[in-house]
Amino acid sequence: MQDTQDTNAWWRGGVIYQIYPRSFMDSRGDGIGDLPGVTEKLDYVASLNVDGIWLSPFFTSPMLDFGYDISNYRDVDPMFGTLDDFKALLAKAHRLGLKVMIDQVISHTSDQHAWFQESRQNRTNPKADWFVWADPKPDGTPPNNWLSIFGGPAWTFEPRRQQYYMHNFLTSQPDVNFHNPEARQAQLDNMRFWLELGVDGFRLDTVNFFFHDTKLRDNPPVPKGEAKTLGAPDSNPYTWQRHVYDLSRPENLDFLKDLRALMDEYPGTTTVGEIGDDNPLERMAEYTAGGDKLHMAYTFDLLNKPHSAAYLREVIERFQRLAGDAWPCWATSNHDVERSASRWGADEDPTAYPKVALAMLFSLRGSVCLYQGEELGLPEAEVPFERIQDPYGKVLWPEFKGRDGCRTPMPWDDSSQAGFSSAEPWLPVSPRHRELAVSQQQGDSASTLNATRHLLAFRRQHAALFDGDLTLVDVGDDLLGFTRQNGDESLLCVFNLTGLPQEVTLPVTVTADLDGHGFNYQRDGDRLTLPAYQAAFMRTA
Repeated sequence: MQDTQDTNAWWRGGVIYQIYPRSFMDSRGDGIGDLPGVTEKLDYVASLNVDGIWLSPFFTSPMLDFGYDISNYRDVDPMFGTLDDFKALLAKAHRLGLKVMIDQVISHTSDQHAWFQESRQNRTNPKADWFVWADPKPDGTPPNNWLSIFGGPAWTFEPRRQQYYMHNFLTSQPDVNFHNPEARQAQLDNMRFWLELGVDGFRLDTVNFFFHDTKLRDNPPVPKGEAKTLGAPDSNPYTWQRHVYDLSRPENLDFLKDLRALMDEYPGTTTVGEIGDDNPLERMAEYTAGGDKLHMAYTFDLLNKPHSAAYLREVIERFQRLAGDAWPCWATSNHDVERSASRWGADEDPTAYPKVALAMLFSLRGSVCLYQGEELGLPEAEVPFERIQDPYGKVLWPEFKGRDGCRTPMPWDDSSQAGFSSAEPWLPVSPRHRELAVSQQQGDSASTLNATRHLLAFRRQHAALFDGDLTLVDVGDDLLGFTRQNGDESLLCVFNLTGLPQEVTLPVTVTADLDGHGFNYQRDGDRLTLPAYQAAFMRTA
């Protein structure tokens, strides 16, 4: 935690390490990671100089979407351990000074959840209106043209009710009807359960998907030549619609205020929302502004292919224009997208590029989510079709291979199962990952792992980097540059994300070069020479 911060606002500028429990550490030898495995490795996580962890879902689930289909919000799936195992994890994390955030998937449940099992029986039961039900069109087809992100219509027919239910994802993930106040309150109560146990916050899955248009109006098509949504791959028909009526509805704002009121009962807790939207930065600003909704949110703007200095400038500029007092949480990798070392760094130096990309991420104004293995510079793993587990990948193969390539086991050492398990893991270990294992990088002062540690220690030493204003500066087309200012401290940060050396005349007066960040550059007065894949951090007047 940053020493100069209010401890209740630890999240503001905090770095949150995302753990996908299924792939982090297997303590039981069944090939699947678990909560005791996470607990075992928390010392390693703390050594990275992060502020907290975010655990992807570990709740009771049939696992058709690997935990994002919850059948019991208040218990741990036996695959991952027990509620006591979670309490032990929480206690150890807190002893190490780490905050613990957990996923909350409240927009939809599993079809095995007791609520849905009751709701689907008929139109008169107590839970009849807890999910999104709609009559067929006169010809028996679905109520409208809404699509599931995972392929096909967003509607499945239930013969007992003679109605369709809505699902933005798998047919086994029915959408909760947030227009029903009892259903809304039930989800808030589920969150209170974990707050009472002592969790420090929530990552909210699909936070703009909670409400739908009650008139069930058709979504319009994306006009030819206009940008598609960043929330799904281009090969998915979902991106052919403008998502006007199935998500990001205005009613969402009132629910986020109710959620914030709950969080405010537990000082020091926080929320980060995942936003997949046609206009994600606008939505991020809207959902985090005013201090009465989400604390922070992240979008897919840095989780997609574009990554040039010009693109990064445009994203920063657009957010700054929209933001007001909104607070972003930036991420370049997570469990849903191709790893950044491959997505952005495929044509770059595989050792040098991840370090400068992380330096850029850690220097942006906002908080940071760092995905497990990103600190090792792991590339996307190749998973053969016969080992694919992700239902999303099975539907859209081969154009989109799903999300398994970023979910393979964390490599702790260079043994056959990478120190993750004594059994064959649920997804194969990448040979390239074994070469980049923690044990291989630990003692190498030039490794990406140690660069991450140094960069995060450096960040903690400079208030301007974790809670300063950001102003873009002109350093040419091939470099990204901005100043960060907090009180009397003003820093200039310049990044060369290319494989060629770059020279530029600095647009601001530099008074000193900073040490401790691990990068090399030459400066002669206002003339800066940045070698390939290097960054410069300087104090300014």
